[in-house]
This record gives sequence, structure tokens and C-alpha cells, in this order.
Amino acid sequence: MANITSEGRRSKQERLQTILRLIEQYPVKRQEELLTYLREEGFDVTQATVSRDIRELCLVKAAADKGGYRYVSSRSEKAPHDGKTAGRFETIFRESAIKVDCAGHIVLVKCYNGMANAACELFDALSWNTVVGTLSGDDTFFVLARTERDARTISAELARFMQP
Repeated sequence: MANITSEGRRSKQERLQTILRLIEQYPVKRQEELLTYLREEGFDVTQATVSRDIRELCLVKAAADKGGYRYVSSRSEKAPHDGKTAGRFETIFRESAIKVDCAGHIVLVKCYNGMANAACELFDALSWNTVVGTLSGDDTFFVLARTERDARTISAELARFMQP
């Protein structure tokens, strides 16, 4: 039986779990597709709600097996320093990054449109101890390094991932 709130609607937690199931089950490429699937599952939601849910679940677009992109969860299931996270970072970074550069304490990573959030999320999961923090947009993310030398080192390390 569905989990119903006092207003007769299904719970947010149930909706979030359904979204995770749907993106595993179907190659969802756009928010509108996810909205359609959710409505078929009995959720009365708007596109704005789906957009907020995507952010809350840390869903990102990643390369699909047959070309194009699809939503996937960027949250790793294991500890930040495990090989799985490092491998996921390398794969997504290689597919996402166009350019890496640095100036002062800041490293700039230019990505394909819509891919910076995924690359930055996995960069953060690697827990670099020379990094103060990151800031991500749609096609660019910035890394604030502790020192200029750290920024140059991070920039060189990231550029290495871009080489074929």
C-alpha cells in the first residue's frame, strides 16, 4: 500500500525512492521524461518539484551506453577513497572535461555543457586535503586550493586525466 500523507498524497521519501528506481530502470535523459514516469506511478508533481528532487538526490547526467546522456546518482556507495570512486571520477572527468587551467589559488575546469556538476561531485568525493572547497556551475567548476603551489599541482593532476 502506498505511503499516504494527511493530504492524501504520497510521501516525498517514497517519491525520491521511486525516482532512484526509475533512473535505474529507464535511460531517463530529461526532466520531462522523469515527470511522465512519476505521473504514471501515481505521483501528482510539477516539473519544479522534479527539478528540486534531482538536486536533492545529487543526480547528474552521465554518458549512456548507446550514446547520449542519462540521469545517474552521483553519490558513491563506499568510502571516499575507495577504488570505485576514483575510477568513477576518472571516467566521468575524462568524458566531461575540456580544459584545466589555474591562476593563483584557483583551478578552473571547463566541461561540456551540463557535465560540471557530475565531475565536481566526484572530485569532492576524493577528499583532496589541499583543497579548501569547490564551486560548480553547468559547464565549469572551480577549485580553491590552499596555496598557489597546490593549485598548480591539482591542475597538473587533473590535466593528466584528460590525456588519451
